[in-house]
Amino acid sequence: MTAGRPDGRADPHLVPIVAKVERGERLTREDGLALFASADLLTIGRLAEMANHRKNGDRVYFAANQHLNPTNVCILRNTCVFCSFARIPKEDGAYTRSLDEVYAEAEAARANPTREFHIVGGLHPKLRLEYYLEMFRGLKARHPQVMIKALTAVEVAHLARLEKMTTRDVLIAMKEAGVNTLPGGGAEVFSPAARATIADRKLTGEEWLAVHREAHQLGIPSNCTMLYGHVETMEDRVDHLLALRALQDETGGFLTYIPLAYHPDHNELGETLGRTGTATTGFDDLKNIAVGRLLLDNIPHVKTHWPMVTPFISQIALGFGCDDLEGTVVFERVYHEAGAGTPMWLSYDEIVTLIRGAGKEPVERDSLYAIVRTFEDWVPEQNGHEARPAGPEGPTFNIKHRRELPVLNGVE
Repeated sequence: MTAGRPDGRADPHLVPIVAKVERGERLTREDGLALFASADLLTIGRLAEMANHRKNGDRVYFAANQHLNPTNVCILRNTCVFCSFARIPKEDGAYTRSLDEVYAEAEAARANPTREFHIVGGLHPKLRLEYYLEMFRGLKARHPQVMIKALTAVEVAHLARLEKMTTRDVLIAMKEAGVNTLPGGGAEVFSPAARATIADRKLTGEEWLAVHREAHQLGIPSNCTMLYGHVETMEDRVDHLLALRALQDETGGFLTYIPLAYHPDHNELGETLGRTGTATTGFDDLKNIAVGRLLLDNIPHVKTHWPMVTPFISQIALGFGCDDLEGTVVFERVYHEAGAGTPMWLSYDEIVTLIRGAGKEPVERDSLYAIVRTFEDWVPEQNGHEARPAGPEGPTFNIKHRRELPVLNGVE
């Protein structure tokens, strides 16, 4: 079936792109700019869904995952002006977990069907590599069935500087300690001008790509991301995506692409831009999913991060080229610090219901996209796999929303 709007009135600037997608041809930089410039979201979405269906059929993946954030202390607290999570060492709300506290929080995995620990945090000036290696080894010993997705490229490079090691040697040590994959955070947007504005002193785009290149060469696959909705231009977005595509052509190591929506609350950038209390539009959220799917023809999966854009928008994204709904995401903190009004987790029932409601087939996966189970016979409320928000008591286990606002569930 020819892609386009139901009324047949597609944006004429998209007509050559429609033909390319139907033929399975690679899109160019000019095509990417035309897609971002177009207001014809329905045609863009239909093209992305066509491209996704060729790769993934009607399957939509999710993971039973738990987020662990060992520390929010970060040396870039005052230069990453878009971040609401980081603190300086003695600032109100700053914390650093002991390993016993990390293990105590991870015990929630015993009451949940957890298959992945997602571990990221701040660039602590005094936490050494051995702290993380012991953490990984300890988690593997306590939860051998759970894969570890840990440390952004920025954290890897920070540890290399602290230890006077190469990033390659840090990655080798992490792999030996039990790390299975790297998350895609820290990429933000690769444009030097935008990066100088929102994340001065962070890794450059080339340095971020270099860490992931080394990880892929070592047999550690990874995710990739782009932060959008701040000061970047449409050219910045397209060039960022093409840089990811070029590295994937070289290594084949990216598993999934995740567009990340900027949240403006509780950070300097949002206040400077006068954006406090606002967020990206659903239109832009869906367009970033769709254009990512169309330009990144060599990356198998595109993920919607529901804690950032709401489960409601994420469900719609499943018809716009997206094939991954993230997961249960037990105890998400990073984006809730920035004012996200979404739940702190979703249960199996909610995820399966969201995916089925979009006319798709839910599939649970592990970190490497191996299929764990399918849900042909799943009956909500009868299978005993709710995500249970159980954890230790005390000040190190604060999972409430940072600001008081209604939780936007989007699951009926």
